[in-house]
Amino acid sequence: MTRLISLVLVFTLLLPLPGLGAQESRVLGVREKLPNDLVWLYAEATELPLISIQLLIKAGVLWEPPKKAGLANLTAQLLLSGTKTRSAAQIAQELDFLGAKLSAGGGDDYATLSLTLLKKDLARGLELFKDVLLNPVFAAPEVQRKVAQIKAALQSDEDEPGVVASRKFAKELYGPFPYGRPVRGTPEGLSAITQKDLVEFHRQYYRPNNAILCVAGDLSQQEARQWVTQTLGSWPAAPLVAPKLPTIPPLNERRVIVVNKDITQANIVLGNLGIARGNPDFYACQVMNYILGGGGFASRLLDNIRVNRGLAYSVGSGFSPELEPGPFAVTLETKNASAAEAVAQVLAEIERIRTEPVAAAELEDAKSYLIGSFPRKMDSLAKRVSLMGYVEFYGLGLDYPWRYPGIIKELTQADIQRVAQQYLNPEKYLLVVVGNKSEMPSLSGASPRRGTEEKQDAEKKSGN
Repeated sequence: MTRLISLVLVFTLLLPLPGLGAQESRVLGVREKLPNDLVWLYAEATELPLISIQLLIKAGVLWEPPKKAGLANLTAQLLLSGTKTRSAAQIAQELDFLGAKLSAGGGDDYATLSLTLLKKDLARGLELFKDVLLNPVFAAPEVQRKVAQIKAALQSDEDEPGVVASRKFAKELYGPFPYGRPVRGTPEGLSAITQKDLVEFHRQYYRPNNAILCVAGDLSQQEARQWVTQTLGSWPAAPLVAPKLPTIPPLNERRVIVVNKDITQANIVLGNLGIARGNPDFYACQVMNYILGGGGFASRLLDNIRVNRGLAYSVGSGFSPELEPGPFAVTLETKNASAAEAVAQVLAEIERIRTEPVAAAELEDAKSYLIGSFPRKMDSLAKRVSLMGYVEFYGLGLDYPWRYPGIIKELTQADIQRVAQQYLNPEKYLLVVVGNKSEMPSLSGASPRRGTEEKQDAEKKSGN
């Protein structure tokens, strides 16, 4: 492992992967499909003798049974815990000998299996990759060990007020919808999972016609095609059954939930249902959110709540779009006694961005940052394959990085105000606060109107 890590550390920043200004290439890579319907994408980068591979399988939380919460992630995690011919220890030993990195994990929309290694070890690495993908055994001792490990982590998270607040927010916002469950599952769901469940979930969803393979590195397209065909060409396709998803419950009023904990700081999450990744308003929401709370010290929330009022060390907001609508959420931590004031200021800023056009300078700064930072999403092999998988999975097109600047540049102040009005609501929102209730003033008085009045009073006193 040391030799691979050394090469990556020394040379990662020297990789001349195409950036937004590259003229010789206007796509991330090339797209092909095997006869078994496996879509695979390829990008050549010959400066280092490295290969990076990522497989996306549409087998995330959306596809697991509600009473088996954690099944999707557990299936992915256990891929490296033993196959029909290799134990978990043997897999680890082979990876160490090759100096390769092989990892697997679950998510809301998809699971991933990723491999990075030296080109000279590609044959052995791909044989191992194929084995863990197609032949996991989900041995009972390994299942029990992994379940115990995840349960311990979930229990440890209960000591983290911010995690408790985020989990409660997701659960209350989504109700029975899968996004309301942690990716790692719940103790009850994990206890209900059997070896048969794992085998069946893998059999049903780990199929080539339900996956995307991305390859980047020191290979010609012909070499890549040969290796992909040899490794996964015999992977059998199968009919797929779409999950029956429950309806996301509407948020028709302001809902306030306080989780009482004997702590000095109140951990706050405030928000509502956001957008899906396929929503064409994604880009306007991205710019709007940067101005509101996603731009760090350039954002209004941090300027108002931290810099001007000293109510919190950090505060931010964000959309989390996925296949289905993800949440919009503002998160912050403040003293229990100032929780109501902080919430009022959050609502005031939401109201302001909805009712007042953003300043031209704010808009240009947001655009410049988002356009200028985009190349960092593909400045290494691992990021390159990850981005290729992302744009294919969400149907963005392999020319997406070169279209992105133009989309952002065209957005106007009216666009920003329109999406703020459409996707933010300071009257109908979910508020979750984890803190010491006895030290906390009532949150029922927090309103955008009250926050705006307080801000105007403060400006008058300061002479602005």
